[in-house]
Parts: sequence; structure tokens; C-alpha cells
Amino acid sequence: MTFHAYMLRCSDGSYYLGQTDMLERRMAQHDAGEIEGYTQNRRPVELVWSQEFASRDEAIAAEQQIKGWSRNKKEALIAGDWAAISALARKSFDTGLRQAQPLLRTNGDAQQPAPVIVLVRPQLGENIGKAARAMLNFGLTEMRLVSPRDGWPNPDAGPAAAGADVVLDGAQVFETLADAVADCAHVYATTVRKRGVTKPVVTPEVAAREVHGASGRSAFVFGPERSGLETDDVALARKILTVPINPEFGSLNLAQAVILCAYEWSKQAALEQPTVTDLGEPAPQDELEGMIGQLETLLEGAGYFFPPDRAPATKRTLRNLLTKPGWNHLEVRTLRGVLSALGNPRPR
Repeated sequence: MTFHAYMLRCSDGSYYLGQTDMLERRMAQHDAGEIEGYTQNRRPVELVWSQEFASRDEAIAAEQQIKGWSRNKKEALIAGDWAAISALARKSFDTGLRQAQPLLRTNGDAQQPAPVIVLVRPQLGENIGKAARAMLNFGLTEMRLVSPRDGWPNPDAGPAAAGADVVLDGAQVFETLADAVADCAHVYATTVRKRGVTKPVVTPEVAAREVHGASGRSAFVFGPERSGLETDDVALARKILTVPINPEFGSLNLAQAVILCAYEWSKQAALEQPTVTDLGEPAPQDELEGMIGQLETLLEGAGYFFPPDRAPATKRTLRNLLTKPGWNHLEVRTLRGVLSALGNPRPR
């Protein structure tokens, strides 16, 4: 199944963004006014842009990204003018990215710059965009492209990047891999095959640890989607980077490969961590005993403990169950309120 992000031009000249897994049907519904909301009173509508995605999450991400674009930027996308999109993005990328840009440009550490991501002869603009998205998720911003098949800029990269414009805007293009990594002292060629080249082989975790501890610039090099790096490409690297993978199905797509390396690097970088939620102190034992006793009383009244000779074992099992979660004070009070309501139901 494929999913589409799409843009409509409404009768009043405004634009509407949506996503669907059945584009033709959705267009018919818009035309007929069957979809309540923005487009219903702005007909007729015209489909001016759409793009396929492999998952609904990717289509939703593209929809949300483009929805926040300026009118000029949307019209540049409709026209397929990626140069204009890039120019506009540099003037007005997301507030969060603007605030983060000084940190990301230096990758948070003046002494040890973050690794460069090098894509060798990438074939699809969408994959370049997805790789950019994977990079920015984990704090990497420097992308270098070696002879991209469809040239650069590529209009298909922007929507797939889902907001990672800062990476695409700064992407540099080189004719050869040697040129792209000329300033890098530590070059890792990502491949599942050694391709006849004898070099040290490391995992992404080991490579990330080496990058953080090394002096000089580092680069992770990725090959074309269809065939991967050629032997001559691997020969330029200092080490081969590979992952333990199912030997019966060892194919990773480009963005997956990038995100593995970026994630391992990020684990030792000063990226913001998710907020830790305070679960509260566990309730005192007497409160827990009160809750257990209340439940047992209700169950005895309902005839649950039958036959009587099994009652001690059943109560023990319930006690083990109820003492496992580590209830806090509020949770115990809430559950006792539930038990009270069950024991004394009142009509509402």
C-alpha cells in the first residue's frame, strides 16, 4: 500500500494540505463536497501537488511540514523549483531549528566536530531527504553528496526530509569521493560485504566511540541504494563499518543505514534527553494493606473464594499481584475509590 501527501488549490486561492491512501477517491470526495471542513465551502478545488510515501507516518510528516510553509514556498514546490525552496528555507526555517542552528552547525563541540555523512551517487531525491531527516534526529547536519544521479538540488528531497531543511540547505556536492573526504582523517565505508578489500571491520557502536575519541574530522560513507559502495570507494576508507544482520536478508535502505550510525554517535553527544516523569513515592505498606483488605472483603461477599480450602492460596496470589506494581499514594487512593464504588453502586 502507498500513501500520498497532497496539496489542493481552493477557489479562493488558498492552499489545503492532506494525506490519504486513496488519492483518486479522496479527490472525488473533495470535488463532491463530501469532506467536511476547510475545502467544503471553497470548491472547486484543484490538485496541484502530490507525492507517494511508503508509510502513513511519512505522508503525515510531509503534510505537516509543508502545511507550515509560506505561500511562496508552497508555490515553489508546485513549480518544482527546488532552488527557490532552498532559498526561502534559509530565510525562514522552523523556529526550533533556527534556535538550534548555532549548536548544530558546530555540532555542540568546538574541539571534536561531529562526523560528516557522505552519500555516494545517491539515486533518489526522496532517499536523500529521508537521510537528512535521520541525521537531524540525532544532531548531525553536515551532508556531502558525491555525483547524485538526478543532480542537485532535487525537488523530491524536501518533502521527504520532513523539516530537516537545515541539512539539505547546507549539503555540498562533489564529483568524487576522494574530494568529499579530503579533509577527513577517519573515513568509515558502510557495507555488508568486504568486497575484496582487507581493512579493519567495526560496528556502528565501535565507530562512534572512535569518532568521539579521535582528533580530526570523521566521515561515514554510504553507497548508492541499488548496489552499495564499489570496491574503489571502500578502498579510500580507513575502516569498514558494518552491522550484525540477518544473513538471509541483509538489505538496509539508505535512511536506515544512516540512522544506525547517527544514533550510535548521538549516545555520547550532549543531546536533549526525554523528560523523566516523577512516578511518586511508593505508598506506605499500611495503605497497601488497606487496599488489599478492601478487595478481599468485596470478593468474599461476591463468593469469589471458592472452594474454601483454596482461599489462602488465592489470596496469596492476589497479594503477589497487587504488591508488584509499586503503587504510589494517589494510585492506592484512586483504586480504593473504585472498589468502594463497585461495593456500593449509586444510580446517577
